[in-house]
Amino acid sequence: MDIQRLEDKIRGKLEHFPAKTRRVAEYILGNSPEIAFHSISETAEKLSVSRAQLVRVARMLGFDGYADLKNTLKKKLLNQVIPSSTDITPQDNSGIAAKLCSIEHANIDETYRNLSLNSDDVKKFCNTVLTSSSIYCMGWGISSLPAEWLYTRFAELGLKSVLMRRGSLSLLEQARPITDEDMLIICELPSYVIEVTEAAEQIASRGTEIACITDCPAAPVCSYSSMHFYVSDNSPLFGSSLIGSMFAVHVLTSILAKEMGSEGRRALEKQKESLSDERVYYHSYTLRY
Repeated sequence: MDIQRLEDKIRGKLEHFPAKTRRVAEYILGNSPEIAFHSISETAEKLSVSRAQLVRVARMLGFDGYADLKNTLKKKLLNQVIPSSTDITPQDNSGIAAKLCSIEHANIDETYRNLSLNSDDVKKFCNTVLTSSSIYCMGWGISSLPAEWLYTRFAELGLKSVLMRRGSLSLLEQARPITDEDMLIICELPSYVIEVTEAAEQIASRGTEIACITDCPAAPVCSYSSMHFYVSDNSPLFGSSLIGSMFAVHVLTSILAKEMGSEGRRALEKQKESLSDERVYYHSYTLRY
């Protein structure tokens, strides 16, 4: 049973709950990543209820207690977005390319599966991008690479975008101009960065819509995001693979370009025309965009 089916099953128990209890239960079920990966004290404080109240609600939902609810949700979430991994490092160099090819195919397949199951967030992503004053793309370390590609794609589509990555200003300093009329997209692969989470918390408090591209619901930024795009980043070497996150950026921006209709086509035609600028590019009949 996946997380959606589990939540639907539990929602069937809410019909006869008192109003206050039902409000807490609905919050729990609508915020599975937060419940699964945050402490009971953090959740109780956010809801302004006692820990005992959370335990009672969990039992009314059919669990042995809050810990049982938390562990069940965590297990379901992790099983849903993280494929099982095995030791695929070859004994000699001759098979490395083939093994990596196999892994990256699996990363793309898993990322595609997660995106295809998340059509509501994809639609919300496109609508939010097109109605926001500016789109801020945030990343740190290797995660700045998919963030930069997002920024590039938005610029090519004629959308006002800003790239946020660690430089002469901290992310918290770069976050100051962001308002509730803007959108923030965070790319965050392990290891998770404290400053990224702090910036996300600060920006979310202003009512800014936040989307995240990350590997699993355990990523701290998920608590501050209203749109989640989970990517597979399995790699036997060099930590996380970027293939899944780059594929997600490619898919999301391609869908966005199509949603923009004639405006998107005009923007891409202008980008294509720029390839004919012989001050920049060597003249060639094989230039592609």
